[in-house]
Amino acid sequence: MSSVDALLDPVIRFATEAARDILAVYAREDFGARVKVDQSPLTEADLAAHRLLAAGLSRLTPDWPVLSEEGGLPDFSERSGWTHYWLIDPLDGTKEFLKRNGEFTVNVALIVDHRPVLGVVQVPATGVCYAASPARGAFKIESGGTTIPLAVRSCPAGERVTVVASRSHQSPEITAYLERLGPCDLASMGSSLKICLVAEGKADVYPRLGPTSEWDTAAAQAVLEAAGGRLTDLTGHPMRYNAKAEILNPSFLAFGDPSRDWRAYLPEMAG
Repeated sequence: MSSVDALLDPVIRFATEAARDILAVYAREDFGARVKVDQSPLTEADLAAHRLLAAGLSRLTPDWPVLSEEGGLPDFSERSGWTHYWLIDPLDGTKEFLKRNGEFTVNVALIVDHRPVLGVVQVPATGVCYAASPARGAFKIESGGTTIPLAVRSCPAGERVTVVASRSHQSPEITAYLERLGPCDLASMGSSLKICLVAEGKADVYPRLGPTSEWDTAAAQAVLEAAGGRLTDLTGHPMRYNAKAEILNPSFLAFGDPSRDWRAYLPEMAG
């Protein structure tokens, strides 16, 4: 087991502790929210989870930077020199948190040379945790502690597809993609849970034809890839991190069966 794999259990513990802090806020009748510059909401839960994760990861690996959605974005002239760093979204799915539907997560990823090599996606509302590292592979820890290995499912051409899509973000491009897929089952969900559903074989593809940020996808990408799936841009290349000045991702496809050409269903306007 590599030194990266040895980091997984402490990171799971940090994410679990962050989830407890989030739930403490969630349980209150009025936890309030303010709007950030990018018009996304921010709550006390986001900030509490950020503080816990940033402190824990900095103790765990003092020489590696921590890049958090709630921690400020260093200039690319500084970030471009990073070979190892932690990329976190302390509360992914704040809109779902505010709706109280349980579909929000804590995302923690280790990025090495622009790729997510370790990922933890903790689901505070259910106590479920998705995790992955190179030697340990991808697995899910149930709220009772049972560990279940994760693997994507096959979906050869001609089989009915289960598509997972965002509950808070829909677009004409997604509608066109679904039409080109043909008859399919659609599951709507918030946060990085969509990618995790593909990783555990409960869905086949998650098309995201619109903007996300790098901390939204990195942890779940590590889980999906360790489970045998892929998360690629629309040209078919794996998503890379900290490779450009902006923190926004391009449109992407997260899918389970890599033998099927999921790009074939893309509408021209998404190309």
